[in-house]
Amino acid sequence: MVEQQDVVNINIASVIRQIKNNKRVYIIVFVVVGIITSLHIVNVPRTYTTDTKLAPELNVGMKNGGGLADIASSFGIDLTNGQFSDAITPLLYPSLMEDNKFIASLFGIRVTPIKLHKPVTYFDYLSHDQEKPWYIKLFGEKKEKDVLHVSNDQYKLFYPYLFTKEQDKVAKMIQDNIILAVDSKNSVITITVTDQDPLVSKQVADSVRNKLQEYITHYRTNKAKRDLAYYRKLMLDAKRTYEKARRKYSAFSDANTEVLLTSVTSQQEDLENDMQLKFNAYTALVSQYNGAQAKVQENTPAFTVLKGAAVPDKPTAPKRMIFVLVMEVLAFFITTIVVGRKKIAKIFN
Repeated sequence: MVEQQDVVNINIASVIRQIKNNKRVYIIVFVVVGIITSLHIVNVPRTYTTDTKLAPELNVGMKNGGGLADIASSFGIDLTNGQFSDAITPLLYPSLMEDNKFIASLFGIRVTPIKLHKPVTYFDYLSHDQEKPWYIKLFGEKKEKDVLHVSNDQYKLFYPYLFTKEQDKVAKMIQDNIILAVDSKNSVITITVTDQDPLVSKQVADSVRNKLQEYITHYRTNKAKRDLAYYRKLMLDAKRTYEKARRKYSAFSDANTEVLLTSVTSQQEDLENDMQLKFNAYTALVSQYNGAQAKVQENTPAFTVLKGAAVPDKPTAPKRMIFVLVMEVLAFFITTIVVGRKKIAKIFN
C-alpha cells in the first residue's frame, strides 16, 4: 500500500504580489536592518592576516635511495612514508602551539604597532592595545586584578605551566592568532598570523618563524651538544693530566742530567712512558672532541624560507559588505514569513 504524501504548492506570482502590496514594509525593514548591521559591523575591529612558509632540512630514516627521495620531494612526492629518524617529525610541529612554554616564549616578542609608533612586547600589545567591539565598550569588560607589563626578557621569569589569569588570557589570544600547518607531502611549514595591526602580524610571523627555527635546531643538536660538552671536559682533564706528567718528567730530567745510575735512568724512562701514555690519551680525546664538533654541525638543520611574511594591505575580516548582504537576505525571508503568515498557516492546515 502506497502512502499518499501531501504536496505543498507555492504560487510564485502570489508571493510577488504580496511583496508589492507590502512594499513599504519591506523598504522600512531593509533600511532599518541596513543601518543597524552597518553600525554594528563598522564598530567591530578589523583584522589582518599574513603568512610565511619555511622548509626545514629533514633527517629521513632511509638508508637507501636518499638521493632519489630528495629528487622526488622536489616534485611533491613523498617516498619516505613518514619514516624520519627524528622522534619529533614535522607533522608534530603544530602541537607546539598547545605548549605553554612555547607560547610563553612569544610574550617577549618586540612589535611596533602603526598607531603607537613605539616598540612594545607582544604581551603588552595584546593586553592593553587591542580595539574592542562596540558592545564590549558599551557594557564594559571585567578587569583582571593581576594585569602585568612584560619587558623583553621578563617572560623568562614566568613559570609557563602556572599562568596567572591575565597570562592565560593572552596565551589563548596568541593560540587563536597563530596557526602552524605542515604539508604532509613535502613537510613545508606554513605560519599564519592574524592581528588587528598589519605591521604586527608581519613582525609576529617573522618572530614565530625564528622561534620555530631555534626550537628545531635545539632539538636536532641537543644530544650532540651534550656529547660535545662531555668530550670537552674529558679533553681538558686529559690535558691537565698530561701537562702535570710532562712537568714532572722535565723537572726530574733537569735534576738528574749528569746522574748515570741505572735506578735513576729507569725512573726517568718510567716518567717518560707515563707522559707518553697521557699524551696519547689526550690526543685521542682531542680527536673525539673534534668529531663531536663536526657532529653538531652535521645535525644543525638548514632552513629555506620559501615565502617571507608581507605586511597585508587589506583586512581579511570581518567582511562588511557580505555581512550586511546576508543580514538583508535574512531580513527579507523573515519579513516574507511574517507578512504571509496567514497564507502559510492555511497551506499547512
